Amino acid sequence: MHQNRRNFIKTTATATAAGLFAPLTELVAKETIGIKAAAGYELLFMATDWGFNGTIDEFCAAAKKDGYEGIELWWAVDNPAAQQSLYDALKKHQLQVGFLCGAGQPKAKPHLETFMKNLDAALNSVQKPLYINCHSGKDYFTYEENKALIDYTTKKSKETGIPVYHETHRGRMLYSAPVARQFIEKNPELRLTLDISHWCNVHESLLADQQETIDLALERVSHIHSRVGHPQGPQVNDPRAPEWEHALKAHLGWWDKVIARKKKNGERMTILTEFGPPDYMPTLPYTRQPVADQWAINVYMMNLLRKRYQ
Repeated sequence: MHQNRRNFIKTTATATAAGLFAPLTELVAKETIGIKAAAGYELLFMATDWGFNGTIDEFCAAAKKDGYEGIELWWAVDNPAAQQSLYDALKKHQLQVGFLCGAGQPKAKPHLETFMKNLDAALNSVQKPLYINCHSGKDYFTYEENKALIDYTTKKSKETGIPVYHETHRGRMLYSAPVARQFIEKNPELRLTLDISHWCNVHESLLADQQETIDLALERVSHIHSRVGHPQGPQVNDPRAPEWEHALKAHLGWWDKVIARKKKNGERMTILTEFGPPDYMPTLPYTRQPVADQWAINVYMMNLLRKRYQ
């Protein structure tokens, strides 16, 4: 009985979705930002290993097969074997890499010390990353405690030539739009990884009432995490579904402004497709069956944005 019910739900959901995906996909795919790129503009898509069940070699093979230029993953601190496996897979599959870096200590001083250690190790890795994306600080640290992380990354980025970005992420330093604005206004060299889905969740809106602050933030964005959020959560269950058209178009509008600037200036643009697994991905009760295919959604987002921004 339970198995039949599960199959019915899965079959019904698949059949219903098949009839709904095409119109929205076709609608959005026809839209482009229509700006001619200056020399130097480069668009690179990165795959996330978040939720991937397999070896690093299998992950890189899948990313390459589906058309990604690179991958983004947490730097394997104090794990030489994992680091070597990564280097081998990147070389074998001819992929670029961006590293995630951060710290988790609840007190500011040990947090900063660990953050500095982890960042230094990532910057000095054998495989030079395209960038390092930081999960920086805590939402309850003071301004000065969090600013210490910005000061250190700015210094190290200048020394190494590797861009270091700070992500707009719940629970971290840049957890909300008005707080991020304070850091942006007082730190002119601060560069952002935009995961604006978090702000939609934090502010329980699509941010229409904070347009001036959002525009200010968009001017500092160097890397995008292209997950679509909504007022009640950081991830819609499937961006192809028509009920999320308004949320998808809001995110495309924000990303369009970043890409327009990058094209005008002839700069590299990296985009991570970062729809996540459960529990970011909603599941059916009792069965814990994901309501959509995480990998397929991320590939969909890559193809959609590549056509829009190439």
